[in-house]
Amino acid sequence: MDQKACQHVLIVEDSKSTAQVYCHYLEGEYQVSVVHSGKNALAAIEERSFDLILLDVHLPDISGLDILKEIGKRDSRITTIMMTAYSSVDTAVEAMRLGANDFLTKPFDRNRLIVTVNNVLKERRLSDIVQEYEKNCNRNQFHQFIGESLSMQSVYRIIESSASSNATIFITGESGTGKELCAEAIHPESDRSEKAFVALNCAAIPRDLLESEIFGHVKGAFTGAITSREGAASRASGGTLFLDEIGEMPLDLQSKLLRFIQSGTFQPVGSNREVSVDVRFICATNRDPLTEVREGRFREDLYYRLHVIPIQMPPLRERGNDCLLIAKSLLRKYNKEEKKSFSSLSPEVESLFLKYPWPGNVRELSNTIQNTVILNKGNTITIDMLPSPFNDHQEFEKLESISNKKSIIDSQFTKISEDTTSGNNETINLEEISETTPHNPQEILPLWIEEKRIIDSAIIKCNGNIPRAAAFLEVSPSTIYRKKQHWDKKKNF
Repeated sequence: MDQKACQHVLIVEDSKSTAQVYCHYLEGEYQVSVVHSGKNALAAIEERSFDLILLDVHLPDISGLDILKEIGKRDSRITTIMMTAYSSVDTAVEAMRLGANDFLTKPFDRNRLIVTVNNVLKERRLSDIVQEYEKNCNRNQFHQFIGESLSMQSVYRIIESSASSNATIFITGESGTGKELCAEAIHPESDRSEKAFVALNCAAIPRDLLESEIFGHVKGAFTGAITSREGAASRASGGTLFLDEIGEMPLDLQSKLLRFIQSGTFQPVGSNREVSVDVRFICATNRDPLTEVREGRFREDLYYRLHVIPIQMPPLRERGNDCLLIAKSLLRKYNKEEKKSFSSLSPEVESLFLKYPWPGNVRELSNTIQNTVILNKGNTITIDMLPSPFNDHQEFEKLESISNKKSIIDSQFTKISEDTTSGNNETINLEEISETTPHNPQEILPLWIEEKRIIDSAIIKCNGNIPRAAAFLEVSPSTIYRKKQHWDKKKNF
């Protein structure tokens, strides 16, 4: 249906013949209602909403200006055009001051009326669009998220745009950035909001039990299976299944998950019976999925099946003042839980929070605020109340120095990446990077740590492409693979 035909215009005119003419002018374009007194106009406005009111200034019972005042009190969104045969500057100014959108002097012809009505309604539609856009672009809260940074506004928009689809969503980001909150925001925005949301952390379940947790099992399927058990896939039927830390899933189980996603059917452990369910998949990982694919830890076909709509959760250090918004919200929360009287952060604490790199992201910030509230008393959080490393000047400087080094190295590799894209294939000079990196004489880290940081930064800047990173670093790709294997052994040890 034509948008104009859906819009309803109310004509308030005491002359029945004149009202009939105006009605005839507009009937082909809009829905039109007519009343002939101020009292009937107020009753009509009370009974239903109108997109536009054509209001005569001089009515037999109530002044049109008084009706305009009443309209402003009841619904400021109603668009109004004032009409009068006794035009005066004072009347026009007063009408506009009271909220009228335009002013017509009688008599006027059909074209003048149509143009004025169209322009006023078009202006209102554009205003509504701008207001909605500004509302969406300046949100500081969305579901359980708190943040008004541009990076978070982008996350909010992707969630809203993709929620109604059945496409699989792949959420990536560092630990503590809110990947599970993202999944929990997608589900209520979707058409499946009335059905179950089932979350499963693949890293928290022993590998030999993970298949059973997802697909369920029948009685006697394995030692300890004394009863049949429904898995997460069945519980999420009609709703959403969220697989957190999917990168921890064993390769043999990845193949079964791929078949489940493709067919919508699976077999519980120990059963020969096919079970069919309708599930929307959301997955998350704190690893680089492409790197996992290249290094053989994640199936390429599963990656492309899952990676339909990617959402990258930004780290807290890249979200600007969001850090303070979240900190103040957490302060209110823990203050209430612990029955304390804290009401604010000192300016020094705010400055410190904005400088700190937050390697643990929002989870680390939450722990910091909770620790401070529990162990201290007062009205304002001060630096001396904060736990380590914030109250340890040397330790904080060390962390800040490491963060600055990473930023400089990252910027060097960003430049390299840009040069490569533009065709500039100059060789990277690691000595130049070393010279521009600030050094603290008191800080001497093991060589493998510094080497690992440089190589990891190169891999990230090359979008996980290890051979390309090796070319920039002027080493063999096998050297990087060997070193990464050695570092993994150190980590596990």
